[in-house]
Amino acid sequence: MITIAPPVSSPEIRFHGGDVSTPAGFWMHGTAADLGDHGREDVMLLVSSQPAVFSGLFTTNAVRAASVVVTEAVHRRGISTAGIVNSQNANALTGPPGLADATAMQTLTAEALAVGPQTVAVASTGVIGVPLPMDKVSRGIGELAARYRQGQPADGMAGARAILTTDTGIKRLAATISLSTGQVEIGMVVKGSGMINPNLATMLAFFATDAVVAKPALDRMLRRAVDRSFHRVSVDGDQSTNDMVLIWANGAAGVAVSTAEDLKVFEAALTAIARHGARLIAADGEGASHLISVVVRGAASEADAALKARAVARSALVKAAVYGRDPNWGRVLAAAGAVGEGWDPDRASLSLNGWDLYVRGQPVKADETGWSQAMERPEVEWVLDLAAGGDSAEAWGCDLTEGYVHINAHYRT
Repeated sequence: MITIAPPVSSPEIRFHGGDVSTPAGFWMHGTAADLGDHGREDVMLLVSSQPAVFSGLFTTNAVRAASVVVTEAVHRRGISTAGIVNSQNANALTGPPGLADATAMQTLTAEALAVGPQTVAVASTGVIGVPLPMDKVSRGIGELAARYRQGQPADGMAGARAILTTDTGIKRLAATISLSTGQVEIGMVVKGSGMINPNLATMLAFFATDAVVAKPALDRMLRRAVDRSFHRVSVDGDQSTNDMVLIWANGAAGVAVSTAEDLKVFEAALTAIARHGARLIAADGEGASHLISVVVRGAASEADAALKARAVARSALVKAAVYGRDPNWGRVLAAAGAVGEGWDPDRASLSLNGWDLYVRGQPVKADETGWSQAMERPEVEWVLDLAAGGDSAEAWGCDLTEGYVHINAHYRT
């Protein structure tokens, strides 16, 4: 997986290694239930020591996995004490038996933890259209719940491994946030490598915080953070059936996020962590050798800038050019011109990793060697200035390689 630097810390927000088991009162672990032939953990359990305010965003695909149906109901109630996740099997397009299996995962977890079933979130990821091996899933739930009841230490790395499918590495980050009345922690773990395209969530992402946050505020902050992060990443243009972003706020730190300034700082931290998660997903796109970053400036609105940035990031032609280290910049302008508000290409400018390619409507004399060498970097950044307004946005994707075709040609077989 391409190495991506974490966000830069500030006096109010210090980013560090961690995950959803980092905040006070959260426990996460993973176990190998033999759901596939990968030989690693494939069932994850997250537990809050006290009921947590709960919020989520879910796929808008008409084809929705059973876990999405179950967990949307938990989100509407707004309180959760645990989350149970399996990889290797999406439990999607499995009909009424699949919904019964997702509900059984919820019930088995609740009984093992002595909590209400309606407070247990469920997530699944993996192959579509295959029944869950519930005997194995049940055994995994039992093992994890027993570890929790016995007071075994959390193992965030094992939990993070358990949610992976074609991912090549763990994706996580945490931050310590200084608010007006004290410090709180927020942690994240995500998975995603293929079948990634914006429409609310686009993968599995889990956040936890020990701050006291009211549900309306948590809902608003999560949606805005997702709009500026996971909603702007595309690996292959295909939206999944199981996508969800979930956040638990258990209040164990005893510090409330309530003032306008505290809400601003907390949302900034949540957004920055989510942005890092989105970049990790793009960098780990199936078969990828480059992270593609697209910045659109000078747009008529942020929404239009985001629309254009996403169009460039998901363009198969741009992806192929980046893989071939071919600075074919016309493809970038063409992709941006195909969507959203109109703009004048005679006023626009485009750069590639700091090299000017097109300035105020005029092509720059080509330096093919220099431009190609610039594309050797793990991250290829296109910056497009439309000169049509004052707003900007960014999006992320990855190059298109033979590796992507190989992985998806043999995903089931």
